[in-house]
Amino acid sequence: MTVYNIALIGFGGVNRALAELVAKRNTLWERELGFCLNIVAVSDLRLGSVVSPDGLDPRMLLQANFAPGGFGRLSGGRSQADNEMIIKSAPPDIIVEATFTNPKDGEPAVTHCRWALKARKHVVTANKGVVAFAAHELNTLAKAGGLSFEYEGAVMSGTPVMRMAEKTLIGTRVMGFEGILNGTSNFVLGRMEHGMDLSSAIKEAQALGYAEADPTADIEGHDVRLKVAILANELLGASLKPKDVACEGISRLSSQDINTAINESSRWKLVGSAIRGKDGVVVGTVAPRRLSLQHPLAAVGGVTNAVSLDTELLGSVTIAGPGAGRTETAYALLSDIVAIHADRSKATAAA
Repeated sequence: MTVYNIALIGFGGVNRALAELVAKRNTLWERELGFCLNIVAVSDLRLGSVVSPDGLDPRMLLQANFAPGGFGRLSGGRSQADNEMIIKSAPPDIIVEATFTNPKDGEPAVTHCRWALKARKHVVTANKGVVAFAAHELNTLAKAGGLSFEYEGAVMSGTPVMRMAEKTLIGTRVMGFEGILNGTSNFVLGRMEHGMDLSSAIKEAQALGYAEADPTADIEGHDVRLKVAILANELLGASLKPKDVACEGISRLSSQDINTAINESSRWKLVGSAIRGKDGVVVGTVAPRRLSLQHPLAAVGGVTNAVSLDTELLGSVTIAGPGAGRTETAYALLSDIVAIHADRSKATAAA
């Protein structure tokens, strides 16, 4: 039975949820997946950092009500985050990068992943910024070192759109895609259909925890822009940077626009899309679109995400599921570790 030592970089909602899964399901994973996870280090901007080569009790990490700098009270702990030391140190086999998403350049998460791969650690992340800005570089580093850089959760959280397209739909050739890739904006548009104005719908989304205090990234399409760049590069073989994706959000839509669409058997959705032209050039866009009720994305409501893939052999294939959520995203990280384990098992069998 294989034990993977993991280091959690960032201990917010997603990595806390992964720690919860480790606490509850490690024994099950041993039996069903052939491995278990041992948390040997955690680093967090608020809490500090802690390292234990023998492993940290995930229940202790979750149940202790740590004050800022609280990891400094633990054996092997410091009151300040020391990401570089933890990432480059010997104990971890896998670095789980779950710090905040920087939509401008992906830092500091890009540097975290670079450090890890150069130190011969596998990396799993759900950080959109890392993947949108540096996937090519980091995949090249990983391949050169015989390592894995996995990021299934970067687009649709626990819904495996990239792995499904690349593994299950292999041979169909994806020509383009269009999707609802931001649950917050989709929720807001749905509430506007029920009579709310934009401002009130955003406030409700914030009260429910769907929107941040500053909802700009969701409402103006910046979050979707990152995801379009990721999907275009992964599924269409493009080399797009986020700045290459034309972007317009939903802030210009009025209640009258929403009502007119309803009266004409259609509805507004914020759609991220990319298509490969006959010349081979891939063009990505984010914009509000008025969809007929027969469109496969028109019925996608609430905070659900969905992507319709345009394939040569099957036509349109639509994948829908949770696009956010701490447990859902933690599952995506687990699925990435499963992929690492499968690759290692194949390599061992072939040796």
